Amino acid sequence: MRHARFFWLALLILIVPVSSFAGVFISVNIAPPALPVYEQPPCPADGYIWTPGYWAYAPGGYYWVPGTWVMPPTVGVLWTPGYWGWGDGVYVWHAGYWGPHIGFYGGVNYGFGYFGNGYEGGYWRDRHFYYNRTVNNVTITNVHIYNKTVINNVTVNRISYNGGRGGINARPTHEQEMWGREHHFEATSLQRGHERDAGHNREFFASQNHGRPPVAATPRPREFQGPRVMPAREARVPRPEARPIPGPSGRDRAYEHPVSHEEMHGGRPPQSGRDYRPENAGPRDNGHGHDNGGPHGNGGPRDNGGPHGNGNPHENGPQHEGHSDHGHN
Repeated sequence: MRHARFFWLALLILIVPVSSFAGVFISVNIAPPALPVYEQPPCPADGYIWTPGYWAYAPGGYYWVPGTWVMPPTVGVLWTPGYWGWGDGVYVWHAGYWGPHIGFYGGVNYGFGYFGNGYEGGYWRDRHFYYNRTVNNVTITNVHIYNKTVINNVTVNRISYNGGRGGINARPTHEQEMWGREHHFEATSLQRGHERDAGHNREFFASQNHGRPPVAATPRPREFQGPRVMPAREARVPRPEARPIPGPSGRDRAYEHPVSHEEMHGGRPPQSGRDYRPENAGPRDNGHGHDNGGPHGNGGPRDNGGPHGNGNPHENGPQHEGHSDHGHN
């Protein structure tokens, strides 16, 4: 009987994926695969923030956790992605987290605003999240958007880990080290369930899909089926992609002013408000990470298009390294 208990315990350890979130130490002696190329599904509704896909690890090997749109745990926080880093002869997983600033994530270019340093996908202001439509697939109305000036620049880079042989050579700045010690929120329960579900599907394992998972990105956590689910694509010959230009610091945001629905159609742009500071606001009781008031726009949220086509900034294929990290926080 005792041997039977040990047998079932060992079997359970083999079939249950290892959690990649805070509180669990994971180390592996082989490097993770390259990041797959995929398109970003359209943002499902106001308040969602993009969290890029990553390779997690289980006893069966590396498996892909699809990128997805997630509601943050509270207003004013941003997602710092997790990353694999080489140290003491093994690759160690550094879990992602929600916080008022974007911390260090290994210099990994996950795409969609996470270009290896900081975040160019949007920022909080007046309890609303403003989306940079240049790097995000935002097609809904009744949402705050802006278009940041871009230039064409390309660096081919799909490396998914920091340090070690062939890894990214990047180190945290002094600011990023300080931000890493701030008060953080762990991944939400939906994010944890999203990773757990992915680990239960053998098709998501690199040993099965050879680095091209059948589901690379989803519109919401745990939604692995439907027309908005994005598969991995074959890596293409790189072409110029959009890259944010470092802009002026401080409050001068004339180069990236928010664009309302009215302004898109020739109306008068809204006056700029004060930037939101997350430390001055408490958690929202609706848990949706955005105000209940009506943002700019003239109707309820609606999706008016599918994913963007090939060769646009809403694909995470070969993109640039190096960008402004002046911050959207």
